[in-house]
Amino acid sequence: MKNILIKTLLLSGVYLGMATSSFAQLEEPPHTILVNGTASEITTILQKYISIPSISGQEQEAGLFLQMICEENGLHITRMGQTNGNFNFAASIYPLESNLPNIVFLNHIDVVPAGDTLVWDYPAFSGALVDQEIWGRGAFDNKGVAVTQLFAVLDFAERYAKGILPFNVTFLAVSCEETQCSGGVEYVVANYLDQLHAEVVLGEGPSGLTGIVSHNSELPVFGISVAHKRSLWLRLDLSVEGVRHGSVTPLRYAGREMVEALERLLSKRRHVVYTKLNTDVLRQLGGLEKGIKAVALKHPRFFRPLLVPQLRKQPELLAIFTNTATLTRLESGENPINAIPSNVTAWLDCRLLPHTDQEVFIQDLAHRLNHPDIKISIELAMPEQQISDHQSPYFQYLASAIKTQYEEAEVVHMLVPYANDSGVFRHQGITAYSSVPTLIDRKYLETVHGHNERIPVVMLAKTKATYVRFLENCAHDFDEHK
Repeated sequence: MKNILIKTLLLSGVYLGMATSSFAQLEEPPHTILVNGTASEITTILQKYISIPSISGQEQEAGLFLQMICEENGLHITRMGQTNGNFNFAASIYPLESNLPNIVFLNHIDVVPAGDTLVWDYPAFSGALVDQEIWGRGAFDNKGVAVTQLFAVLDFAERYAKGILPFNVTFLAVSCEETQCSGGVEYVVANYLDQLHAEVVLGEGPSGLTGIVSHNSELPVFGISVAHKRSLWLRLDLSVEGVRHGSVTPLRYAGREMVEALERLLSKRRHVVYTKLNTDVLRQLGGLEKGIKAVALKHPRFFRPLLVPQLRKQPELLAIFTNTATLTRLESGENPINAIPSNVTAWLDCRLLPHTDQEVFIQDLAHRLNHPDIKISIELAMPEQQISDHQSPYFQYLASAIKTQYEEAEVVHMLVPYANDSGVFRHQGITAYSSVPTLIDRKYLETVHGHNERIPVVMLAKTKATYVRFLENCAHDFDEHK
């Protein structure tokens, strides 16, 4: 999950007060679940889960551990691939064969590599519990979120054990989200979508932060993503034959010409694109601000000449107004320092706004490179997705659940610049919302995909409670309209 940026992307929200459902008398939520016959707390399970390395493509062992817990605690398992790079399973309150509309909690088993393990204060796969923080790769992205989802599903199932729900609830764990391989959520959707009967999908996304609103820095603002930019990974290849010895600089050589072409591409100022969704971001910010700043943000098109220069000063915010191309790798094979390579390859991580024409984008990129011999090939292209409705009941159920836990919070809909697995469901027309509904300090988000990744223990209980309240809101609505 690429969740570090959401600094200014969060806006104003909606509170729907929900009564307790009459399906069953609510009981005290369980604080433990069974693992190998032993009652285990959420912290213990997360520590164990983190301690099983599951770098993308190596998910089987960690996936089996998670699947075993789900089965032992009474969920119905549907296996959707059980090998490394293709380990996915659904764990549901009722069997998928019940054909009930399904509320799906989506998470991924895989993590990114630990990087330089020597710079970690505690081993990257230790799951160490120190000063009420759990350390290790995946603590936030995505294992910590996954265990809160699992505890929420089991808690909700126990609360309503005496009633019959008119919908199913499913914990869906998948492989290789970090590398976007074809064996993860794409495989699930291609082969099991009809069985899932997904009514709505909740996946990882932005969390709650303070410091968003200038006149009230303590105001918690939570974002719920209804869409994200889609990934387009491009490979650029250039071959220039000629003199190979570094002692004589030829008139033409691949390294120089590739660098010059990339300079033409990357130095050009990105065009700011206003869409309904990203201007909603500004309007909602305006609803939280005061004075002339509020006026300008509420009318982004009228004040465009004033706002665009400010957007360019904030890369996190500019990213949701532009199509981006970022150079992430430049290589020329294994050559000695004094040998001029004849082949050079560059890799671009491009992120496209919703409804951007991919072919037009590539054509424009080629035009800016302005080099006829550079071959452009697509390494990965995420499909176009639909934007989920921020006025749907499910959005409001989640917003209400967040407001129940954080009474002063604002909850808003947004576009995020990073991609995740929710978009695969949106591409199929299924409503999907991305959020980690917890208030968390930025210092924890800054460790995601870096060293010393960790989360505070208090986040686990609060996040689980928010998910449970969301499900109660859903149950209440079904109960009201049955």
